[in-house]
Amino acid sequence: MLARMTLFDPPAPLAERLRPRNVAEVVGQSKLLGPGRPLTRVLASGRLGSLILWGPPGVGKTTLARLIAGEVGAHFVALSAVSAGVKDVREAVAEAERVRGRGQKTVLFLDEIHRFNKAQQDALLPHVESGLLTLIGATTENPSFEVNPALRSRARTLVLEALTPEEIRGLLERALTDPRGLPGVGAEAGALDLLARLADGDARRALSTLEVAATLSDPVTEDAVTEAFGRHLPQMDKNGEDFYNLISALHKSVRGSHVDGALYWLARMVEGGADPLYVARRVVRMAAEDIGLADPQALRLAIAARDTVEFLGSPEGDLALAQAVVYLALAPKSNSVYVAWKRALDAVREGETLPIPLHLRNAPTALMRVQGYGQGYAYYFDDPEGSFAQDYLPGGARLDLYAPTGEGWEARVEGRWRKLQEAHGEAPEPEESEDTAPGAP
Repeated sequence: MLARMTLFDPPAPLAERLRPRNVAEVVGQSKLLGPGRPLTRVLASGRLGSLILWGPPGVGKTTLARLIAGEVGAHFVALSAVSAGVKDVREAVAEAERVRGRGQKTVLFLDEIHRFNKAQQDALLPHVESGLLTLIGATTENPSFEVNPALRSRARTLVLEALTPEEIRGLLERALTDPRGLPGVGAEAGALDLLARLADGDARRALSTLEVAATLSDPVTEDAVTEAFGRHLPQMDKNGEDFYNLISALHKSVRGSHVDGALYWLARMVEGGADPLYVARRVVRMAAEDIGLADPQALRLAIAARDTVEFLGSPEGDLALAQAVVYLALAPKSNSVYVAWKRALDAVREGETLPIPLHLRNAPTALMRVQGYGQGYAYYFDDPEGSFAQDYLPGGARLDLYAPTGEGWEARVEGRWRKLQEAHGEAPEPEESEDTAPGAP
């Protein structure tokens, strides 16, 4: 006779009940599990090495780890780096030594391995090297940044991809027919399509939402899905790779003058919970780096947007960010100052140290004046021609750091820049053509 289930003994969540029981039931990851693919070959050989499974949430990293261990007949120990420490690793090692006496290997699954610090990751090394532990680490973060090189070199990194809407929909359909799922519950086709799209490739999120929606409506409707889902917050780890990729996408969209792209990536960051002040600082940088003197007003507007965000906070200040991003995307572009500044720094860091000409030096004391400091300096407003004739770099040295572009404000001042170069005797040499080349008739 079955025991009666009470409120204190609720059923496992739908996502847990529908975990694949074998590799054939895994949804998605065809690049890893298809014919001749990496994991398929590993499982067929029966020889398992350490792995790092890298992918977004809800794509089956934990499930795959369990199935892999089962396929090769290994003892499975699961730890979460959120709560585990070196003590737990030692206990897993002791357990692995015990089962090794029975001729069985141990797979240590470490979820969110990126949350282990360097010392904790180093504690795993000798046991992975000796073969006592076969490590399967799971992470949503780029292992190149979050996993120690020594540990990373001893494990093969496999990239798991977010499930497609079609794959999510198939999983939802299975949930409505599988005896372990929600048999007998119906769902409108539009509701499943909506949920498959909102899930962002996360199977766990899709199944959890379906389970809630089924308590609100049978058959499940689009309105029930919307209510169960709540506010749609796009996935973004505020300190992870996604965050910096979004910043990169925003910056490059502004630089490429793609207004809609810039607005979309900004909205993704704001809705994902990014710090508005951090985003505002990056927008100020875009104004200085990519718009520059093509539109000197851009930097003022970006600073104003930053101040507005600081003054109003979110969501009111978000509109100022959007205004600045649209302005910067539409503005003419120039990185002339950015390039000139890098050249100036390179000249200081890598070139010889140029002495300051005496006539440009400050002369606050009589002794300095006797030494010639400041003597011969031509004050522009008293002697414009003399001012242009004097050297501003020692010995007539020439660096050619800045050159205006033909964009915006710089296009309007390019003629003055050329005249100033001529006045200082620094006009660029005309390029030789076939008519002016030596020996031309």
